[in-house]
Order: sequence, then C-alpha cells, then structure tokens
Amino acid sequence: MKGKNSVLSVYAKSKTRTSAEARRLSLAELENLVANLTATLAAEKEKLKKKEAQDRLATIQKVNDLLAESGLKPEDLKKAPRKASAKRTATTKRGKKAKVPPRYRLEIDGKEYLWSGRGRTPRVFQEYFDAGNSRESCEIAA
Repeated sequence: MKGKNSVLSVYAKSKTRTSAEARRLSLAELENLVANLTATLAAEKEKLKKKEAQDRLATIQKVNDLLAESGLKPEDLKKAPRKASAKRTATTKRGKKAKVPPRYRLEIDGKEYLWSGRGRTPRVFQEYFDAGNSRESCEIAA
C-alpha cells in the first residue's frame, strides 16, 4: 500500500461495508464515483506500466555494463555451458508433488477421464474396476 492508509481502504476490503455505504448515495453519485475510480485505476495502471518499463531498461543497462566491464559479448552467454541439472524426483524443491502424466484413460458418455495411477482411485475408475474390468483394459499405451 502506498504511504498512509486511505479512507477508501476500508471499502476495498469489505464488500458489505461498500454496499452499505453505497446505499447512502444516489444513482448519479454512484455512477460518478465508479467513473472516477475507473479513471484513477487506469491512470495508476499506466504509471505502473511505465515504471516497470523503466526498471526493465535500467536492468538491461546494468547487464550491458557488466558485459562491457567483463569483456564478454551477449553471444558468449548463449555458448556458456550449463550446469547439469539434478534428476527430477517425485517432488519439487518446495516439497509439492510434481505433475505425473496420466497412466489410465476412460471414456464414459463422451467424457474422458484420466488418472495417473497414484493416490486414491477416482470413483469412475473404481466403479469400472468393480464391474469386473481390469486396469490393463484402460491403460494408456506408452
């Protein structure tokens, strides 16, 4: 948030308070308020876009200065050897599970159902298996 808290910040956080306060205004006042807020929002977005563009140019200039200082050319960066990445495991760095490609596919009533084969068996697949069908019958060919 910029600087001091605004009186409007209360209304930005609560739809109920905003509605209650809006009922005190006439329709013309509400339309004028919305138009003013929309114009302010557009102006703030434009300022932010300009600031991001300036920051980007400043970063590019810093990188170019570093390249010139080190005697490297931009083409040298493309040729630079990369570190061998560690083999991916089932979890990412943050501990979340990585996406696994689907292993099983069922099509019922024109709708396609996919399952990786991990975790709890989805109801559609469980009903299919309970009906006497095998897992191999809906396995996706590798």
